[in-house]
Amino acid sequence: MKLTKSYFYITFFTLFTITFFGQVKDIGLPDIRNYRRNDYKGGTQNWNIGQDNNGNLYFANNNGLLQFDGSSWRKYALPNRTSVRCLKIDDSGKIYVGGYNEFGYFQPDNKGKLTYTSLAKLVDKNKIKIIDFIWKIHSLNNEIIFQSFARTYIYKNGKLSIIKAPKRFQFSFVVNQKLYLQDIEKGILEYKNGKLYALPNTTTLNNTEVWGMYALAPNKTLIITLEKGLFVYENNTVKPWNTEANNFLRKNNSLGGTIINNKFIVLNSVLDGIIICDFNGKIIQHINRKKGLQNNTVLTSFIDNKNNLWLGLDNGIAFVNESSPFTYFGFSYDISTVYASVVYGGNLYVATNQGVFYHAWNNSFKEDVFKLVEGTTAQSWNVQVIDNELICANNRGALVINGGKVTKIIETKGYFGFKQIPNHPGFFIGSNYDGFAIFEKTSSGLTFKNQVAGFDKSSNSFELDNLYLWLKKDESIYRMTLSEDLKRFSSIKKIDRLTNTYNNIGSLQKIDGKIYFQTHNHFYKYSEEQDLFYEDKALSSLFKNIPTINALQEDSQSNLWYAFNESLGVLMKQNNKYTNVVAPFSNLTGNLVSNYLSVNTIDSKNIFIGLTDGLAHYDSEILKNFVTKPKAFIRTFSFPKDTITLGNNQKKSGNIRIPYSSNHVRFTFSSPTYENLENVEFSYQLEPFDDKWSNWSTISIKEYTNLREGDYKMNVKVRNSYGIQSEPYTVTFTISPPWYRHFLAFMLYFVLIVIAIYIISNRIQMKIRKNKYYETIEQRRLYLEKESKIRQEQYDLEKEIEKLKNDKLQIKILAKDKELVNNSLQVVKKNKVLNGIIHKLKEIDVEALDDSTKFQVSKLNKSIVKEVNTDKSWKDLEKHIKNVHFEFLKRLKEKYPTISPRELDLSTYLLMNMSTKEIAEIMNISTGGVELARYRLRKKLGLNKKENLIGFLMSV
Repeated sequence: MKLTKSYFYITFFTLFTITFFGQVKDIGLPDIRNYRRNDYKGGTQNWNIGQDNNGNLYFANNNGLLQFDGSSWRKYALPNRTSVRCLKIDDSGKIYVGGYNEFGYFQPDNKGKLTYTSLAKLVDKNKIKIIDFIWKIHSLNNEIIFQSFARTYIYKNGKLSIIKAPKRFQFSFVVNQKLYLQDIEKGILEYKNGKLYALPNTTTLNNTEVWGMYALAPNKTLIITLEKGLFVYENNTVKPWNTEANNFLRKNNSLGGTIINNKFIVLNSVLDGIIICDFNGKIIQHINRKKGLQNNTVLTSFIDNKNNLWLGLDNGIAFVNESSPFTYFGFSYDISTVYASVVYGGNLYVATNQGVFYHAWNNSFKEDVFKLVEGTTAQSWNVQVIDNELICANNRGALVINGGKVTKIIETKGYFGFKQIPNHPGFFIGSNYDGFAIFEKTSSGLTFKNQVAGFDKSSNSFELDNLYLWLKKDESIYRMTLSEDLKRFSSIKKIDRLTNTYNNIGSLQKIDGKIYFQTHNHFYKYSEEQDLFYEDKALSSLFKNIPTINALQEDSQSNLWYAFNESLGVLMKQNNKYTNVVAPFSNLTGNLVSNYLSVNTIDSKNIFIGLTDGLAHYDSEILKNFVTKPKAFIRTFSFPKDTITLGNNQKKSGNIRIPYSSNHVRFTFSSPTYENLENVEFSYQLEPFDDKWSNWSTISIKEYTNLREGDYKMNVKVRNSYGIQSEPYTVTFTISPPWYRHFLAFMLYFVLIVIAIYIISNRIQMKIRKNKYYETIEQRRLYLEKESKIRQEQYDLEKEIEKLKNDKLQIKILAKDKELVNNSLQVVKKNKVLNGIIHKLKEIDVEALDDSTKFQVSKLNKSIVKEVNTDKSWKDLEKHIKNVHFEFLKRLKEKYPTISPRELDLSTYLLMNMSTKEIAEIMNISTGGVELARYRLRKKLGLNKKENLIGFLMSV
């Protein structure tokens, strides 16, 4: 076995473009997605649908033109705000639209926004006042034809020409590059070279409205009418198209339709949805409200570029995924969660949580629902064919089904499933709620034999080989040996791990008749001889690049179906090689029944898969364009005050330059991928801002703030629901620098820097010169200051010397004063002595003396008196004291004006530090008088008792 490493059905189709042929399946229903008014924010009715080259879809809606890019809806209104009834997109990308009294076209402006240009302005309002509704638009031979009931307006080369209806137009159609119009009087007309030519024998349709015309063959045209059904125009004759499709439309009326790849016809009805038929009129599918449409009145239908079907409804829009290899049986077929399915006796039987349902296998599935098998109304875990009998493993027991009812209840316990016992022909074992039971095939059919004793655990996952019964329960397996009489288990062993490498067991399955045990995608077999599990390297290699599986099942074609992470994949076997197919089944993710992998492969075109909400049908032979790469677009590029819309069929814009003030940018992404939109994911990278691509996400918006100036490249890619990635779509833009970081600003900065350097250099040189000048001045100043300081110090020294001299002189003066005072005091004393001598001489009786003695005494007296009277030393002392202490006496007199001269003398004597006795002798007063004089002086000076009088006088 060899695995072809591919996650797609055929890798070739992912790389090259090929022509795909549409395929409409006649079994089951395709996936249907409804869009309501709340989704697209428009009116109820949708009259026409178109698609541009980029894959964007457009809808002619009651509220205007709707645009859908796969991610978001946009609405564009006509100038007169009327409804849009038709649209047509030409090769140039212009979107022509028509409404009431208005027609024209939308095209993208230089910023990608669709802007409207009115062509109705070309109509002469003086001649034609009312244009009426434009119902159809055609692009043919470089002409754009707008058709109303009264006229057709033909736009070519910027000019408008008009053709008036012979009576009244109904609708118009292009068939094989020919334009046909229905007139209510002339029948169907062909437009050629600006004129109308009637088709023979078409006036028979004048009493009904023609809503569609399609070519069934080169000379055979299908005509669809509103009320009369289907007709064929062939060999100039109109005749009814008596088919199954015609019978349907005659009952439900028709509003036209469309063609799928020239193989199938979609027919819209007023009352009952749509039918899809082949070119023989056989109905292949019927889709209505009961089967998933939100409205039964279909106004228009359209096939997109991937062969999917879009329906414009009377209220809403519907998407029908016809290109998918999957169809579904769900609530409309009256079935719910499916656990197993099997084809038996011409019927398809389905085991569900509500019982077993069946449907005839060879009959059409388009209308009939599944019927309940009588007697199975309960949880049904399995339905399988055992020895040509159809057995149901039901909550009510083991049931035998024949036709549409239970014909026998073999045993009443609840059962999960049954398997044949090797080496015991005619014996079967069933897993029930209490363990296992043995059944035997007898002439009367399958019968219950006995419950196997010794084990009461149950599970739906069990297998048998020649020696053992293997049961997987939770994450362990049990190896059990049946006794020879099949009545008990003779040995039971629980196994929690297969090797020392991995814990737990993931799944138990039989492949090519051999039992395999799987853990972490490694597959093991059991060796009885060595009593160990050994790995099958070949089988394990098949799952090397596959996520860890939790269930595996081999189908009737030897394909290996596996479940992982609530998803499904298959290794398709062909020529002993396996191809891994994952992509188509991604749409089933999350809908598989947990722990119940149900795949019923009847053949390569009919594979049934059980789901939580019904049954899926898969045709593996359908080659589908889902394997082609999707397209990704950066839909809008927004920044403050402006938005650029991309992907509107305009040429890709070049580099976009935005100012620095708008460096907050916002991107929205889109992809015209309409299948399973909830699984469409985007990844982006802004170079050079992002180092790597972002993680895949369904979010289609990305913002960047505060981007620096520079060149950027925004890349986006999309991954559709099948896991296929698109090529990156790129938009380049440049954020201009702020004015202060602009190139010119840097040039200015350079010039300013040069000027600044020049100025600074000059200033530095000037400063250096100035500093040198000031340095010289400063040195001169310092020199002068130093010289002045020296002179001052010399002066102060001289002053100090002079002061010292003065102090010395003062000391000398004071000493002299002291000496003078002492001398004066000696003189005073001398004079006192001399006065005493004089008094003594006066006491002498001179008369008693002789004349000589008398003369001598008298002469001595006179000499003493003369000495006393001529001695002026005291007055000289007073004068000297006053001259020496003149400044002191002056300050004292100024400070104390009331002081007397005698008190000034006292102050001077005290300042000279003379004693009280000396002062008393000089002042010729007693010592008590001196104390009294001191007291009076203190009082006049305002001194208290504690203040020193001499110290105070020295401070004056």
